[in-house]
Amino acid sequence: MDATAPKTQLGKNLFNDYGMVFVLLLLVVVLSALTLKEQSPEGEEAGRIVAERIIAEQGANVSVMVVAESTPVDEAFVRGAVAALETAGATIAGSVNGKPTDARVAIEKALAEGKTIDAVAATGDTVEWTIYDRFDGIGSDKCVSPVPYTWPTFAKLDNLLSVANQTAIYAIIAIGMTMVIITAGIDLSVGSLVALASVTAAIAIRDFGGGENASMAMMLAGCTAGIIVCGLAGLFNGAMITRFGIPPFIATLAMMMMAKGLSLRLAVGESISEVPDSFKWIGGGTTLGLPNPVILMIVLYAVAHFVMSSTIFGRYVYAVGGNAEAARLSGVAVKPVTLTVYTLCGALAGLGGIVQSSKLGTGDPKLGLMYELDVIAAVVVGGTSLMGGEGRIFGTLIGAFIIAVIKNGMNLMDVGSYDQQIVLGAVVLVAVLVDTIKRKGGRG
Repeated sequence: MDATAPKTQLGKNLFNDYGMVFVLLLLVVVLSALTLKEQSPEGEEAGRIVAERIIAEQGANVSVMVVAESTPVDEAFVRGAVAALETAGATIAGSVNGKPTDARVAIEKALAEGKTIDAVAATGDTVEWTIYDRFDGIGSDKCVSPVPYTWPTFAKLDNLLSVANQTAIYAIIAIGMTMVIITAGIDLSVGSLVALASVTAAIAIRDFGGGENASMAMMLAGCTAGIIVCGLAGLFNGAMITRFGIPPFIATLAMMMMAKGLSLRLAVGESISEVPDSFKWIGGGTTLGLPNPVILMIVLYAVAHFVMSSTIFGRYVYAVGGNAEAARLSGVAVKPVTLTVYTLCGALAGLGGIVQSSKLGTGDPKLGLMYELDVIAAVVVGGTSLMGGEGRIFGTLIGAFIIAVIKNGMNLMDVGSYDQQIVLGAVVLVAVLVDTIKRKGGRG
C-alpha cells in the first residue's frame, strides 16, 4: 500500500473543505493591488502626527495655529493636534474649523493679541490655501500637513472593519442556513424573519418595556421576544416539512410571504423608533475596538463549529442530509433533527434582525429584503452542497466574507449596481458548478 496515499487524501480533503480560504486570500491580494493609491492620514491620528512632526522640528517652545475644515474628520484632526501639542508643552496660537476666511480672522486675532505663529498645522486640503502668504512672517512654508503614503484603499483598517461589520449579519443567519442545507433543505423565509424580529422587538419594547425609557432588562426581553417569535416560525417550517411532507422550498416560501405581511401589518407599514439608546449598542457599539456584531459572529461560529464537528447532533445533521432513510434505519431521529435545524435557522434569522435593527436604531418592517439570497450565496460559495450531506461551518464564514469582499471591492472601484448583480450571480453559479463537478468526479 502506498504510504503517501493517506497524506494525499488528507490534502484533497483539506482543499475540498477549505479551498475557498485560498480564494479569499487571492481576492484580498487582487483588490489590494487594484485599489493601491496615495493616501493621507486623517482624523485625530493625522493631527497627532503633524503635531509630533512640528515638535520634532522646532522644539516644545513652538507656537502653533491649527487649521482645518468643518467636517467631522477635520474636527477630529484639530482635537488630535491640539491634544498632542498641549501634552508636549507647546503654545496653541489658535485653532480653526472652517473656510479660508475663518482662518484669516483667526490669524489676524492671534497677531493682534501679540501671539507669534511659528507653524501652522494643516490638513491635506487646508495646506493648499493661499491665505497664509498674506501675512508677513507666516507664509505657506510654515505649514505642516500629513505626509501622503501609498496604501490600498481596500486594506485600510476602517474599511476592513466595515467589511467585517457588514458581513456579520449575513454570516450569523448563514449558520442556521448551513445546517438546513446540509440536511438537503432550504429556507427562503430568513429575510422576512429579519423584519419580523425587528418589528416584534421594537413593539415589545415600546408597548411593554417603556419605550425610549426602557431599562436594559426590558430591552433585552423585547429582543428575546423577537428571536423567540422567529424561532417558532422556523419550528412551523420544520413541522410543515416533517409532518405533512411539504417540500422545504414551498413551506419556507409560504412563510416568507406570511412573515413579511405580518411584519408590515404589526408595524402598520411604518418604522418604530421608540427604543432606548441601549438598544443601539447591540449592533452599533464596540468592545475592545471591535464592532459588537463581529464579536457576536465570532462567538457563534466557534460554538456552531464545535456543535457540527464534535457532537452527536452535528453527526446526525450530516447523516440526515447524506441519506435520510439510511439515517432513520440507523436509529437517527430524522424528524426531530430536521425540526431543530429549521428552528435554529429561524432563531438565528431573528438574531440577525435584532442586530440589523439595532444598527439603525429602529424597528423596520422593510428590513431583510433579499437577505435570503445573499445568505444562500454565502453558504453555497463556502462549499456546502445543495444536495445535502456536505458542508462546513467555517466554510460558510469564508463564503460570507468572499461575497462581502467582492461587493466592497466593486464599490471601491465604482462598479455599477447592475454589473455587481451580474458578477455575484456568476460567482454563485461557479460555486454550484464546482460542487456539481466534484460530485460527478467522486462517483466516477
